[in-house]
Amino acid sequence: MTKTFKAFIGPRAPAEEMARDNLRYLLPTVFLVLAAFCLLLSIFQPYWRMKLLAPQYPGGLEVQVYVNRMIGDVREIDGLNHYIGMRPLAEAAQLERSLSIFAVGVLSLLILSAIFVHTRWAAALALPALLYPAIFLGDMYYWMRNFGLNLDPHAALSGAIEPFVPPILGEGLVGQFKTIASMDSGLYLAVLASILILAGLYFHRRAYKPLVEAAQNGNS
Repeated sequence: MTKTFKAFIGPRAPAEEMARDNLRYLLPTVFLVLAAFCLLLSIFQPYWRMKLLAPQYPGGLEVQVYVNRMIGDVREIDGLNHYIGMRPLAEAAQLERSLSIFAVGVLSLLILSAIFVHTRWAAALALPALLYPAIFLGDMYYWMRNFGLNLDPHAALSGAIEPFVPPILGEGLVGQFKTIASMDSGLYLAVLASILILAGLYFHRRAYKPLVEAAQNGNS
């Protein structure tokens, strides 16, 4: 084991120390494993939903967005959007959807790898997963803004609708249509994973920072 690698993963807790204060070293593992599990589970749940209320659809139209697909009244909403010059929903975030399952899997592995790293590098490994919910919403905002501000000027109702930015959360009005956007269970799971990561890193620091400092003092 090289010196650089040892410095990266940090010191190991002595067996007698772990036996004496087992919970101290168990808590970081428990929280980080739960975070990785929640993030993986989120793949199978919708992250975001939008309901569109229109006069010709009294019950409204709804679409749910998973990390890799969209379900619901996508065709009907695309039909309405066509008249105002907005591109089909399926054209948004194509690269993100194609890589999403792999990316979330990698984020989960990075969380788990932080368990075995007892230095500040553990926080760096977990950081992408910690920020993932904000990144998802930021990407949603980018595409909603892109679609809303780049309407086809040759569309049938292009003159009736000014370019707009649909809200990614909350209510919005587009002409005679009302949109209601909200987080869904998958994104709540991803947020829960971020909270668990924070808790895991807190207990990780409490457990291993004294060992790192002791090792540094021993080498000085």
